[in-house]
Amino acid sequence: MAIKDLRNEYKQSLKSLDTEETIDLWFYRPLGFAWAKLFSKLGITPNAVTIASIFLGVAGGILLYFGAKPYIWLNYLGIFLIIWANTYDSADGQLARLTHQYSRIGRILDGLSGDLWFFAIYFSLVFRELQFGDSILGDYFCYGHGHNWMIWSLAVFAGLCHAKQAASADYYRQFHLFFLKGEEGSELDSSEQITEQYKQLSWSKNFMKKLTLAFYRNYTRQQEAFTPSLQNLRRELKSRFGSAIPQQFRDDFRQKSLPLMKYTNMLSFNTRIIAMFISVIVKAPWLYFVFEVVVLNAMMAYMMITHERFCKNFVKQLQDGKYQQ
Repeated sequence: MAIKDLRNEYKQSLKSLDTEETIDLWFYRPLGFAWAKLFSKLGITPNAVTIASIFLGVAGGILLYFGAKPYIWLNYLGIFLIIWANTYDSADGQLARLTHQYSRIGRILDGLSGDLWFFAIYFSLVFRELQFGDSILGDYFCYGHGHNWMIWSLAVFAGLCHAKQAASADYYRQFHLFFLKGEEGSELDSSEQITEQYKQLSWSKNFMKKLTLAFYRNYTRQQEAFTPSLQNLRRELKSRFGSAIPQQFRDDFRQKSLPLMKYTNMLSFNTRIIAMFISVIVKAPWLYFVFEVVVLNAMMAYMMITHERFCKNFVKQLQDGKYQQ
């Protein structure tokens, strides 16, 4: 295959340059593309790649527990496995786009994989603080000091924040892709559509599929609940234009939304995982939880407030008749 054709195929494997992060473009996407080409030749499906990433990511997370010599090298092995897992996480989407093997189950599984990685990471960091306590506050958190509940509370709260941060980032990214590339280039869903599909399934005949949709419907409802102005915009566009949204509106929305895409990337993986690696290397795992609660929450709040504000303005412009078919 010619270099030019390979480059074009690589570009087709990306979601969009609007939503790609620099680290991904220089590192994860090229590696993911190489994996995707290999997996395609071997006949391996995107979902199988996602499942493999779960095992790698969870194993890497577990290895972060070891905080005492001579086992520190296991931390670096864990970091390597998490990075490897993320190359697979990139590859499954690129493989799906190259081979047109899209599925909602794949999207759900892809989201679940990251949750399982961080579930293992959180438990490892908490037990590491409790067992080894080699950071500034380590002795304070250690077993027998009566403060175990504090590190657990911090970790649980950080985990809840993480879930909302990731969900909001994913939702804004998919909404941006919807206007940039249309329905085929986005995985934007609505709880109403999912509910209709859910009702058509039988528990006796489609138990796993119905159960999966139940969880996904709840996830989508949560995304919609914290974006009221965005939901008003969706309803306004649907009532006025159906699926034929004017190109001028698409362009104007993209212009407003594009500056926020960097925050959706920071809230997804690379920024938080770099912070986590640093906290492990400097032997202060609790710092990672503080980073999620303070820094990433502030970033999410700014992103949500800004996005809701310009969605509200777009609704007003539509009602004033600025955009016509």
